[in-house]
Amino acid sequence: MSDTRDLDALRSWHADWSGLRVAVLGLSVTGFSVADTLAELGADVLVVSETAADEYARPLPVIGARLWTGPLDAVPAELSEFAPEVVVASPGFPPHHPVIEWTRRQGIALWGDIELAWRVRDKVVRPDGSPADWVLITGTNGKTTTTQLTAAMLVAGGLRAAPVGNIGVPILDAVRDPAGFDVLVVELSSHQLWYLSLQSGDGALSPHASVCLNLADDHLQWHGTFQAYRDAKAVVYRGTRVACVYNKADVATREMVEDAEVVEGCRAIGFDLGVPGPSDLGVVDGIVVDRAFLDDRRSSALELTTVPELAQAGLAAPHVVANILAASALARSLDVPPAAIAEALRSFRLDAHRIEVVGAAGGVTWIDDSKATNPHAAASSLTAFPGAVWVVGGQLKGVEIGALVAAHGPRVKAAIVIGVERDEIIEAFARHAPAIALFEVDHAQTEDVMAKVVELAAGIARDGDVVLLAPAAASFDQFASYADRGRRFAQAVQQRLDAHDAHDHDGRGPDGDDHDRTDPSDDHR
Repeated sequence: MSDTRDLDALRSWHADWSGLRVAVLGLSVTGFSVADTLAELGADVLVVSETAADEYARPLPVIGARLWTGPLDAVPAELSEFAPEVVVASPGFPPHHPVIEWTRRQGIALWGDIELAWRVRDKVVRPDGSPADWVLITGTNGKTTTTQLTAAMLVAGGLRAAPVGNIGVPILDAVRDPAGFDVLVVELSSHQLWYLSLQSGDGALSPHASVCLNLADDHLQWHGTFQAYRDAKAVVYRGTRVACVYNKADVATREMVEDAEVVEGCRAIGFDLGVPGPSDLGVVDGIVVDRAFLDDRRSSALELTTVPELAQAGLAAPHVVANILAASALARSLDVPPAAIAEALRSFRLDAHRIEVVGAAGGVTWIDDSKATNPHAAASSLTAFPGAVWVVGGQLKGVEIGALVAAHGPRVKAAIVIGVERDEIIEAFARHAPAIALFEVDHAQTEDVMAKVVELAAGIARDGDVVLLAPAAASFDQFASYADRGRRFAQAVQQRLDAHDAHDHDGRGPDGDDHDRTDPSDDHR
Protein backbone atom coordinates (compact mmCIF):
# COMPACT_ATOMS: atom_id res chain seq x y z
CA MET A 1 0.00 0.00 0.00
CA SER A 2 1.23 3.50 -0.81
CA ASP A 3 2.39 5.68 2.05
CA THR A 4 1.01 8.73 0.26
CA ARG A 5 -2.68 7.91 0.55
CA ASP A 6 -4.83 10.76 -0.77
CA LEU A 7 -6.88 11.68 2.28
CA ASP A 8 -8.84 14.26 0.29
CA ALA A 9 -10.40 11.33 -1.55
CA LEU A 10 -11.74 9.98 1.75
CA ARG A 11 -14.70 12.31 2.11
CA SER A 12 -17.53 9.79 1.85
CA TRP A 13 -18.62 6.62 3.58
CA HIS A 14 -18.51 5.05 0.13
CA ALA A 15 -14.85 5.95 -0.54
CA ASP A 16 -12.16 3.27 -0.30
CA TRP A 17 -10.97 3.33 3.31
CA SER A 18 -9.65 -0.23 3.21
CA GLY A 19 -6.19 -0.73 4.67
CA LEU A 20 -5.81 2.88 5.83
CA ARG A 21 -3.54 2.78 8.88
CA VAL A 22 -5.26 4.75 11.65
CA ALA A 23 -4.17 5.12 15.25
CA VAL A 24 -6.98 5.97 17.67
CA LEU A 25 -5.84 7.74 20.83
CA GLY A 26 -7.92 7.01 23.91
CA LEU A 27 -10.48 4.32 24.57
CA SER A 28 -13.65 5.52 26.17
CA VAL A 29 -17.02 6.25 24.62
CA THR A 30 -15.60 8.53 21.91
CA GLY A 31 -12.52 6.42 21.17
CA PHE A 32 -14.56 3.26 20.83
CA SER A 33 -17.02 4.92 18.43
CA VAL A 34 -14.05 6.00 16.27
CA ALA A 35 -12.47 2.54 16.29
CA ASP A 36 -15.79 0.86 15.53
CA THR A 37 -16.48 3.20 12.62
CA LEU A 38 -13.04 2.80 11.09
CA ALA A 39 -13.14 -0.98 11.47
CA GLU A 40 -16.48 -1.04 9.69
CA LEU A 41 -14.89 0.97 6.89
CA GLY A 42 -12.11 -1.59 6.54
CA ALA A 43 -9.28 0.49 7.95
CA ASP A 44 -6.31 -1.01 9.81
CA VAL A 45 -6.96 0.25 13.36
CA LEU A 46 -4.59 0.43 16.34
CA VAL A 47 -6.08 1.83 19.54
CA VAL A 48 -3.54 3.39 21.90
CA SER A 49 -4.65 4.19 25.43
CA GLU A 50 -3.20 4.47 28.91
CA THR A 51 -6.05 2.37 30.31
CA ALA A 52 -8.96 0.46 28.84
CA ALA A 53 -12.21 -0.49 30.54
CA ASP A 54 -13.44 -3.99 29.73
CA GLU A 55 -16.65 -2.71 28.16
CA TYR A 56 -14.57 -1.05 25.43
CA ALA A 57 -11.51 -3.32 25.29
CA ARG A 58 -13.32 -6.64 25.00
CA PRO A 59 -15.13 -5.91 21.70
CA LEU A 60 -12.04 -4.59 19.87
CA PRO A 61 -10.74 -7.97 18.61
CA VAL A 62 -14.27 -8.84 17.51
CA ILE A 63 -14.53 -5.75 15.30
CA GLY A 64 -10.99 -6.26 14.01
CA ALA A 65 -9.08 -3.55 15.89
CA ARG A 66 -5.93 -3.95 17.98
CA LEU A 67 -5.26 -2.42 21.40
CA TRP A 68 -2.08 -1.22 23.07
CA THR A 69 -2.20 0.07 26.65
CA GLY A 70 0.54 1.66 28.68
CA PRO A 71 2.15 4.97 29.65
CA LEU A 72 1.84 7.77 27.11
CA ASP A 73 4.34 10.20 28.56
CA ALA A 74 6.44 9.25 25.53
CA VAL A 75 5.53 7.85 22.13
CA PRO A 76 5.28 4.06 22.43
CA ALA A 77 7.36 2.02 19.99
CA GLU A 78 4.23 0.15 18.91
CA LEU A 79 2.75 3.40 17.65
CA SER A 80 5.79 4.61 15.75
CA GLU A 81 6.32 1.17 14.20
CA PHE A 82 2.67 1.12 13.11
CA ALA A 83 3.44 4.26 11.05
CA PRO A 84 -0.11 5.61 11.04
CA GLU A 85 -1.34 7.62 8.08
CA VAL A 86 -3.98 9.25 10.29
CA VAL A 87 -4.22 9.75 14.04
CA VAL A 88 -7.71 10.28 15.47
CA ALA A 89 -7.46 11.65 18.99
CA SER A 90 -10.06 11.64 21.73
CA PRO A 91 -10.74 15.21 22.92
CA GLY A 92 -8.96 14.68 26.24
CA PHE A 93 -5.54 14.84 24.52
CA PRO A 94 -4.30 18.48 24.68
CA PRO A 95 -2.07 20.09 22.05
CA HIS A 96 0.99 19.77 24.29
CA HIS A 97 0.57 16.03 24.87
CA PRO A 98 3.74 14.17 23.76
CA VAL A 99 1.86 11.93 21.33
CA ILE A 100 0.03 14.89 19.76
CA GLU A 101 3.28 16.83 19.40
CA TRP A 102 4.94 13.78 17.80
CA THR A 103 2.05 13.35 15.38
CA ARG A 104 2.31 16.93 14.19
CA ARG A 105 6.11 16.82 13.91
CA GLN A 106 5.83 13.71 11.74
CA GLY A 107 3.37 15.45 9.44
CA ILE A 108 0.72 12.80 10.12
CA ALA A 109 -2.90 13.87 9.60
CA LEU A 110 -4.49 14.61 12.98
CA TRP A 111 -8.27 14.41 13.29
CA GLY A 112 -10.89 14.36 16.00
CA ASP A 113 -14.09 12.34 15.93
CA ILE A 114 -16.03 15.31 14.52
CA GLU A 115 -13.79 15.51 11.45
CA LEU A 116 -14.21 11.78 10.80
CA ALA A 117 -17.98 12.00 11.26
CA TRP A 118 -18.23 14.86 8.75
CA ARG A 119 -16.30 12.83 6.19
CA VAL A 120 -18.62 9.81 6.48
CA ARG A 121 -21.90 11.62 7.15
CA ASP A 122 -23.43 10.27 3.92
CA LYS A 123 -23.73 6.68 5.17
CA VAL A 124 -27.44 7.30 5.80
CA VAL A 125 -29.14 10.00 3.74
CA ARG A 126 -32.53 11.70 3.57
CA PRO A 127 -35.11 10.87 0.89
CA ASP A 128 -33.61 13.54 -1.39
CA GLY A 129 -30.21 11.83 -1.17
CA SER A 130 -28.58 14.48 1.05
CA PRO A 131 -27.06 13.79 4.48
CA ALA A 132 -28.43 15.39 7.64
CA ASP A 133 -27.86 19.08 8.25
CA TRP A 134 -25.56 19.91 11.15
CA VAL A 135 -26.14 22.63 13.75
CA LEU A 136 -23.08 23.41 15.91
CA ILE A 137 -23.28 24.70 19.49
CA THR A 138 -20.45 25.82 21.75
CA GLY A 139 -19.76 28.35 24.48
CA THR A 140 -18.18 28.41 27.90
CA ASN A 141 -21.55 27.70 29.51
CA GLY A 142 -25.01 26.59 28.47
CA LYS A 143 -23.94 24.23 25.67
CA THR A 144 -25.76 21.13 26.84
CA THR A 145 -29.01 22.91 27.73
CA THR A 146 -29.03 24.76 24.40
CA THR A 147 -28.29 21.55 22.51
CA GLN A 148 -31.19 19.80 24.24
CA LEU A 149 -33.50 22.77 23.69
CA THR A 150 -32.64 22.99 20.00
CA ALA A 151 -33.20 19.28 19.42
CA ALA A 152 -36.54 19.41 21.27
CA MET A 153 -37.70 22.36 19.16
CA LEU A 154 -36.69 20.64 15.93
CA VAL A 155 -38.53 17.47 16.89
CA ALA A 156 -41.61 19.50 17.84
CA GLY A 157 -41.36 21.05 14.37
CA GLY A 158 -41.60 17.65 12.73
CA LEU A 159 -37.91 17.06 12.01
CA ARG A 160 -35.93 13.97 12.93
CA ALA A 161 -33.21 15.45 15.13
CA ALA A 162 -30.70 14.15 17.68
CA PRO A 163 -28.48 15.91 20.24
CA VAL A 164 -24.95 14.52 19.83
CA GLY A 165 -21.27 15.23 20.45
CA ASN A 166 -19.93 16.53 23.74
CA ILE A 167 -23.40 16.03 25.24
CA GLY A 168 -22.52 12.33 25.60
CA VAL A 169 -23.87 10.62 22.47
CA PRO A 170 -20.98 10.00 20.04
CA ILE A 171 -21.67 11.70 16.74
CA LEU A 172 -20.34 8.68 14.85
CA ASP A 173 -23.09 6.55 16.41
CA ALA A 174 -25.70 8.99 15.08
CA VAL A 175 -24.10 9.17 11.63
CA ARG A 176 -24.33 5.37 11.38
CA ASP A 177 -27.86 5.07 12.77
CA PRO A 178 -29.83 3.28 10.05
CA ALA A 179 -32.98 5.30 10.83
CA GLY A 180 -31.21 8.49 9.78
CA PHE A 181 -31.85 12.09 10.80
CA ASP A 182 -32.82 15.40 9.23
CA VAL A 183 -30.62 17.38 11.63
CA LEU A 184 -27.78 16.58 14.02
CA VAL A 185 -27.49 19.10 16.83
CA VAL A 186 -23.81 18.92 17.75
CA GLU A 187 -22.50 20.14 21.09
CA LEU A 188 -18.80 20.93 20.71
CA SER A 189 -16.22 21.47 23.42
CA SER A 190 -13.25 23.75 22.88
CA HIS A 191 -11.13 20.59 22.73
CA GLN A 192 -13.11 19.21 19.79
CA LEU A 193 -13.01 22.60 18.08
CA TRP A 194 -9.24 22.77 18.42
CA TYR A 195 -8.98 19.54 16.45
CA LEU A 196 -11.39 20.94 13.86
CA SER A 197 -9.16 24.00 13.53
CA LEU A 198 -6.49 21.76 11.99
CA GLN A 199 -8.73 20.99 9.00
CA SER A 200 -9.08 23.19 5.93
CA GLY A 201 -9.72 23.11 2.22
CA ASP A 202 -12.56 21.80 0.11
CA GLY A 203 -14.84 19.44 1.97
CA ALA A 204 -14.17 20.90 5.43
CA LEU A 205 -17.08 20.99 7.85
CA SER A 206 -19.82 23.42 6.77
CA PRO A 207 -22.79 23.52 9.16
CA HIS A 208 -26.26 24.86 8.44
CA ALA A 209 -26.13 27.10 11.54
CA SER A 210 -23.82 27.68 14.49
CA VAL A 211 -23.60 29.52 17.79
CA CYS A 212 -21.05 30.45 20.43
CA LEU A 213 -23.21 31.25 23.44
CA ASN A 214 -20.62 33.12 25.51
CA LEU A 215 -16.93 33.25 26.27
CA ALA A 216 -15.09 33.32 29.59
CA ASP A 217 -11.93 31.83 31.09
CA ASP A 218 -12.05 28.04 31.17
CA HIS A 219 -9.88 25.03 30.31
CA LEU A 220 -6.76 27.19 30.31
CA GLN A 221 -4.64 24.24 31.44
CA TRP A 222 -5.66 22.39 28.25
CA HIS A 223 -5.27 25.29 25.82
CA GLY A 224 -2.39 27.10 27.51
CA THR A 225 -3.74 30.65 27.04
CA PHE A 226 -7.07 32.41 26.91
CA GLN A 227 -6.37 33.49 23.33
CA ALA A 228 -5.90 29.88 22.27
CA TYR A 229 -9.16 28.98 24.00
CA ARG A 230 -10.95 31.86 22.28
CA ASP A 231 -9.53 30.93 18.88
CA ALA A 232 -10.73 27.35 19.30
CA LYS A 233 -14.25 28.50 20.16
CA ALA A 234 -14.34 30.76 17.10
CA VAL A 235 -13.90 27.75 14.80
CA VAL A 236 -17.58 26.94 15.39
CA TYR A 237 -18.59 29.62 12.87
CA ARG A 238 -16.22 28.60 10.10
CA GLY A 239 -17.98 27.54 6.91
CA THR A 240 -21.50 28.21 8.24
CA ARG A 241 -24.06 28.35 5.43
CA VAL A 242 -27.26 29.94 6.77
CA ALA A 243 -27.05 31.50 10.25
CA CYS A 244 -24.25 32.50 12.61
CA VAL A 245 -26.01 33.09 15.92
CA TYR A 246 -24.18 35.26 18.47
CA ASN A 247 -24.73 36.76 21.91
CA LYS A 248 -25.22 40.53 21.68
CA ALA A 249 -24.31 40.80 25.37
CA ASP A 250 -20.92 39.17 24.75
CA VAL A 251 -18.82 41.19 22.33
CA ALA A 252 -16.35 38.35 21.84
CA THR A 253 -18.99 36.25 20.09
CA ARG A 254 -19.89 39.09 17.74
CA GLU A 255 -16.23 39.56 16.86
CA MET A 256 -15.95 35.84 16.13
CA VAL A 257 -18.78 36.14 13.61
CA GLU A 258 -17.26 39.23 12.03
CA ASP A 259 -13.94 37.42 11.59
CA ALA A 260 -15.39 34.10 10.40
CA GLU A 261 -15.03 32.74 6.87
CA VAL A 262 -18.59 31.73 6.04
CA VAL A 263 -20.58 30.80 2.96
CA GLU A 264 -21.81 33.81 1.00
CA GLY A 265 -25.32 34.77 2.07
CA CYS A 266 -24.95 33.49 5.63
CA ARG A 267 -26.70 35.81 8.11
CA ALA A 268 -25.57 37.06 11.52
CA ILE A 269 -28.39 36.60 14.04
CA GLY A 270 -28.10 38.24 17.45
CA PHE A 271 -29.81 37.43 20.73
CA ASP A 272 -29.94 38.90 24.21
CA LEU A 273 -32.44 39.70 26.96
CA GLY A 274 -33.17 43.18 25.63
CA VAL A 275 -35.46 44.52 22.93
CA PRO A 276 -34.34 42.95 19.64
CA GLY A 277 -33.48 44.83 16.49
CA PRO A 278 -34.12 43.46 13.02
CA SER A 279 -32.30 40.11 12.59
CA ASP A 280 -32.31 39.56 16.38
CA LEU A 281 -34.22 37.58 18.99
CA GLY A 282 -34.96 39.11 22.37
CA VAL A 283 -37.52 39.99 25.03
CA VAL A 284 -40.15 42.75 24.87
CA ASP A 285 -42.32 43.37 27.94
CA GLY A 286 -41.88 39.78 29.10
CA ILE A 287 -42.57 38.31 25.65
CA VAL A 288 -39.83 36.28 23.92
CA VAL A 289 -39.85 37.31 20.28
CA ASP A 290 -38.20 36.63 16.92
CA ARG A 291 -37.40 39.61 14.68
CA ALA A 292 -35.00 37.66 12.47
CA PHE A 293 -36.91 34.98 10.61
CA LEU A 294 -39.90 36.81 9.15
CA ASP A 295 -40.38 38.94 6.06
CA ASP A 296 -41.49 42.11 7.84
CA ARG A 297 -38.77 42.10 10.47
CA ARG A 298 -38.29 45.88 10.31
CA SER A 299 -41.70 46.60 11.83
CA SER A 300 -42.98 43.39 13.46
CA ALA A 301 -41.98 40.34 15.48
CA LEU A 302 -43.18 36.80 16.14
CA GLU A 303 -44.07 35.73 19.67
CA LEU A 304 -42.37 32.50 20.76
CA THR A 305 -43.31 32.32 24.45
CA THR A 306 -43.49 34.53 27.54
CA VAL A 307 -41.30 34.78 30.60
CA PRO A 308 -44.21 33.90 32.94
CA GLU A 309 -44.81 30.73 30.91
CA LEU A 310 -41.12 29.89 31.17
CA ALA A 311 -41.26 30.48 34.93
CA GLN A 312 -43.95 27.81 35.24
CA ALA A 313 -41.51 25.33 33.70
CA GLY A 314 -38.57 26.49 35.84
CA LEU A 315 -36.91 28.13 32.82
CA ALA A 316 -37.04 31.82 33.70
CA ALA A 317 -33.52 32.35 35.11
CA PRO A 318 -31.84 34.97 32.89
CA HIS A 319 -29.09 32.68 31.60
CA VAL A 320 -31.66 29.98 30.77
CA VAL A 321 -33.77 32.52 28.84
CA ALA A 322 -30.62 33.43 26.90
CA ASN A 323 -30.13 29.75 26.04
CA ILE A 324 -33.75 29.56 24.90
CA LEU A 325 -33.25 32.54 22.61
CA ALA A 326 -30.16 30.96 21.06
CA ALA A 327 -31.90 27.62 20.56
CA SER A 328 -34.93 29.36 19.07
CA ALA A 329 -32.71 31.17 16.57
CA LEU A 330 -31.15 27.88 15.48
CA ALA A 331 -34.56 26.21 15.19
CA ARG A 332 -36.07 29.13 13.29
CA SER A 333 -33.15 28.97 10.81
CA LEU A 334 -34.53 25.51 9.95
CA ASP A 335 -38.09 26.87 9.53
CA VAL A 336 -39.48 25.49 12.78
CA PRO A 337 -42.72 27.45 13.37
CA PRO A 338 -43.15 29.56 16.54
CA ALA A 339 -46.00 27.33 17.75
CA ALA A 340 -43.68 24.31 17.73
CA ILE A 341 -41.08 26.21 19.75
CA ALA A 342 -43.71 27.13 22.33
CA GLU A 343 -44.87 23.51 22.47
CA ALA A 344 -41.31 22.24 23.04
CA LEU A 345 -40.74 24.73 25.85
CA ARG A 346 -43.92 23.75 27.69
CA SER A 347 -42.61 20.22 28.22
CA PHE A 348 -38.87 20.93 28.50
CA ARG A 349 -37.13 20.47 31.84
CA LEU A 350 -33.54 21.24 32.77
CA ASP A 351 -31.18 18.38 33.53
CA ALA A 352 -30.24 17.55 37.08
CA HIS A 353 -27.58 19.75 38.69
CA ARG A 354 -28.56 22.82 36.64
CA ILE A 355 -30.22 25.30 39.02
CA GLU A 356 -32.21 22.34 40.35
CA VAL A 357 -34.27 22.85 43.49
CA VAL A 358 -33.38 19.89 45.71
CA GLY A 359 -35.16 20.94 48.89
CA ALA A 360 -37.37 23.58 50.46
CA ALA A 361 -38.40 23.92 54.10
CA GLY A 362 -38.74 26.67 56.66
CA GLY A 363 -38.73 29.24 53.89
CA VAL A 364 -35.23 28.16 52.75
CA THR A 365 -34.71 26.91 49.19
CA TRP A 366 -31.75 24.63 48.44
CA ILE A 367 -30.46 24.77 44.85
CA ASP A 368 -28.00 22.43 43.15
CA ASP A 369 -26.12 24.10 40.30
CA SER A 370 -23.13 21.79 40.48
CA LYS A 371 -22.84 22.10 36.69
CA ALA A 372 -21.53 25.65 37.30
CA THR A 373 -17.94 24.44 36.96
CA ASN A 374 -16.37 27.81 36.11
CA PRO A 375 -16.74 31.44 37.24
CA HIS A 376 -18.88 32.46 34.25
CA ALA A 377 -21.50 29.79 35.01
CA ALA A 378 -21.45 30.61 38.73
CA ALA A 379 -21.96 34.30 37.92
CA SER A 380 -25.16 33.43 36.06
CA SER A 381 -26.49 31.55 39.08
CA LEU A 382 -25.51 34.28 41.52
CA THR A 383 -27.26 36.82 39.31
CA ALA A 384 -30.40 34.70 39.33
CA PHE A 385 -30.27 34.26 43.13
CA PRO A 386 -28.81 37.41 44.71
CA GLY A 387 -28.14 37.26 48.44
CA ALA A 388 -27.73 33.49 48.49
CA VAL A 389 -25.65 31.45 50.88
CA TRP A 390 -23.01 30.49 48.33
CA VAL A 391 -21.27 27.10 48.33
CA VAL A 392 -18.11 27.61 46.27
CA GLY A 393 -14.84 25.85 45.51
CA GLY A 394 -13.15 22.86 43.94
CA GLN A 395 -10.57 22.45 41.19
CA LEU A 396 -10.17 25.86 39.54
CA LYS A 397 -8.56 24.59 36.29
CA GLY A 398 -6.11 27.49 36.22
CA VAL A 399 -8.91 30.08 36.16
CA GLU A 400 -8.66 33.28 38.22
CA ILE A 401 -11.53 33.50 40.73
CA GLY A 402 -10.95 37.06 41.95
CA ALA A 403 -13.16 38.84 39.41
CA LEU A 404 -16.13 36.62 40.28
CA VAL A 405 -15.72 37.25 44.01
CA ALA A 406 -15.30 40.99 43.39
CA ALA A 407 -18.50 41.14 41.33
CA HIS A 408 -20.75 38.90 43.43
CA GLY A 409 -19.04 38.24 46.77
CA PRO A 410 -20.18 41.44 48.50
CA ARG A 411 -23.83 40.59 47.71
CA VAL A 412 -23.99 37.04 49.07
CA LYS A 413 -25.27 36.38 52.58
CA ALA A 414 -22.35 34.08 53.39
CA ALA A 415 -19.92 31.80 51.60
CA ILE A 416 -19.03 28.19 52.37
CA VAL A 417 -15.76 27.17 50.73
CA ILE A 418 -15.14 23.56 49.73
CA GLY A 419 -12.28 21.91 47.87
CA VAL A 420 -8.80 20.65 48.60
CA GLU A 421 -7.16 23.98 47.71
CA ARG A 422 -9.23 26.78 49.22
CA ASP A 423 -6.62 29.49 49.73
CA GLU A 424 -7.21 31.34 46.46
CA ILE A 425 -10.93 31.73 47.16
CA ILE A 426 -10.37 32.74 50.78
CA GLU A 427 -7.81 35.34 49.72
CA ALA A 428 -10.22 36.68 47.08
CA PHE A 429 -12.90 37.21 49.72
CA ALA A 430 -10.38 38.88 52.01
CA ARG A 431 -9.57 41.35 49.22
CA HIS A 432 -12.97 41.94 47.67
CA ALA A 433 -15.63 41.03 50.26
CA PRO A 434 -14.04 41.08 53.72
CA ALA A 435 -17.35 41.74 55.50
CA ILE A 436 -18.95 38.52 54.27
CA ALA A 437 -19.12 35.60 56.70
CA LEU A 438 -16.84 32.91 55.31
CA PHE A 439 -16.73 29.25 56.36
CA GLU A 440 -14.29 26.55 55.31
CA VAL A 441 -15.09 22.87 54.98
CA ASP A 442 -11.78 21.09 55.46
CA HIS A 443 -13.07 17.52 55.59
CA ALA A 444 -10.76 15.23 53.64
CA GLN A 445 -13.33 12.47 53.14
CA THR A 446 -15.70 12.95 50.20
CA GLU A 447 -18.62 11.47 52.13
CA ASP A 448 -18.28 14.10 54.87
CA VAL A 449 -18.02 17.26 52.76
CA MET A 450 -21.64 17.91 51.88
CA ALA A 451 -22.97 16.93 55.28
CA LYS A 452 -20.81 19.67 56.79
CA VAL A 453 -21.81 22.12 54.05
CA VAL A 454 -25.50 21.57 54.76
CA GLU A 455 -24.96 21.78 58.53
CA LEU A 456 -23.24 25.15 58.14
CA ALA A 457 -25.76 26.48 55.62
CA ALA A 458 -28.69 25.47 57.82
CA GLY A 459 -27.22 27.56 60.60
CA ILE A 460 -27.00 30.62 58.35
CA ALA A 461 -30.09 30.57 56.14
CA ARG A 462 -33.39 32.07 57.28
CA ASP A 463 -36.90 32.38 55.88
CA GLY A 464 -36.68 33.63 52.29
CA ASP A 465 -33.04 32.64 51.77
CA VAL A 466 -31.51 30.46 49.07
CA VAL A 467 -28.59 28.08 49.63
CA LEU A 468 -26.84 27.84 46.27
CA LEU A 469 -24.28 25.22 45.27
CA ALA A 470 -22.54 27.01 42.38
CA PRO A 471 -18.92 25.97 42.85
CA ALA A 472 -17.27 27.92 39.99
CA ALA A 473 -14.81 25.02 39.80
CA ALA A 474 -14.44 21.46 38.62
CA SER A 475 -15.19 18.63 41.01
CA PHE A 476 -12.35 16.19 40.52
CA ASP A 477 -10.34 17.18 43.59
CA GLN A 478 -12.96 15.62 45.87
CA PHE A 479 -15.73 14.07 43.75
CA ALA A 480 -16.06 11.72 40.80
CA SER A 481 -17.85 14.34 38.70
CA TYR A 482 -20.00 17.44 38.96
CA ALA A 483 -23.00 15.06 39.00
CA ASP A 484 -21.53 13.15 41.96
CA ARG A 485 -20.98 16.46 43.76
CA GLY A 486 -24.56 17.53 43.10
CA ARG A 487 -26.02 14.19 44.14
CA ARG A 488 -24.14 14.25 47.43
CA PHE A 489 -25.35 17.80 48.09
CA ALA A 490 -28.96 16.83 47.36
CA GLN A 491 -28.69 13.75 49.58
CA ALA A 492 -27.26 15.78 52.45
CA VAL A 493 -30.04 18.35 52.08
CA GLN A 494 -32.71 15.64 52.10
CA GLN A 495 -31.20 13.96 55.14
CA ARG A 496 -31.21 17.29 56.96
CA LEU A 497 -34.82 18.01 56.06
CA ASP A 498 -35.90 14.48 56.99
CA ALA A 499 -34.18 14.82 60.35
CA HIS A 500 -36.00 18.10 61.01
CA ASP A 501 -39.33 16.49 60.11
CA ALA A 502 -38.65 13.76 62.63
CA HIS A 503 -38.22 16.19 65.54
CA ASP A 504 -40.53 18.57 67.32
CA HIS A 505 -40.08 22.09 66.03
CA ASP A 506 -39.02 23.75 69.27
CA GLY A 507 -36.64 26.24 67.71
CA ARG A 508 -33.68 23.94 68.12
CA GLY A 509 -31.88 21.78 65.56
CA PRO A 510 -31.86 17.98 65.59
CA ASP A 511 -28.49 18.02 67.28
CA GLY A 512 -29.83 20.18 70.10
CA ASP A 513 -27.89 23.26 69.00
CA ASP A 514 -29.57 26.63 68.73
CA HIS A 515 -29.42 27.62 65.03
CA ASP A 516 -30.74 31.16 65.43
CA ARG A 517 -27.37 32.57 64.41
CA THR A 518 -23.96 31.41 63.28
CA ASP A 519 -21.22 33.65 64.59
CA PRO A 520 -18.98 34.82 61.74
CA SER A 521 -16.15 35.16 64.22
CA ASP A 522 -16.03 31.39 64.65
CA ASP A 523 -12.86 29.81 63.32
CA HIS A 524 -14.28 28.97 59.88
CA ARG A 525 -12.51 31.62 57.81
